[in-house]
Amino acid sequence: MRRASFAAMNCSVAQSLEIVGEWWTLLIIRDALFGVTRFDDFSARLGIARNVLTQRLDSLVAHGVMTKEPYQHHPVRYDYLLTEKGRDLWTVITAIRQWGDKWTTEEGAPVEATHSCGNVMTVEPHCSACRERVTVDEIRVRPGPGARGDNPLVGLPRPHRGA
Repeated sequence: MRRASFAAMNCSVAQSLEIVGEWWTLLIIRDALFGVTRFDDFSARLGIARNVLTQRLDSLVAHGVMTKEPYQHHPVRYDYLLTEKGRDLWTVITAIRQWGDKWTTEEGAPVEATHSCGNVMTVEPHCSACRERVTVDEIRVRPGPGARGDNPLVGLPRPHRGA
């Protein structure tokens, strides 16, 4: 089953999903963030079919999320390294992990992230202007510099408070 394309949608979330929304992609990035660089290591850790892994890595390289650097020449083998664009996904991976720790595990977090200070840490959203912690109830959206009339978020009411 072929997935729908969001390429024409004027939304940064949709455009991001065009790059990292395929099955396996965020798990590849997760492993790369923690030092996995070689095809065989991704394959062994994830249990992913080799052809699927090849497609995902090629796509990540094509979109500038990873680079491909040869570490062996006969036969040619590559390290797959995150670019700055790829390393910037650590906040996305961390947010998904923290959500999963809260809502999908009964025994507690499978891993804990520790800061260089030695303490277990969580990433929490703060306003870049006033430094206050931000909740979804405080967020509003307005047209940005790249807005067009077809932006699905422009004109939405404030976020709905769930139960």
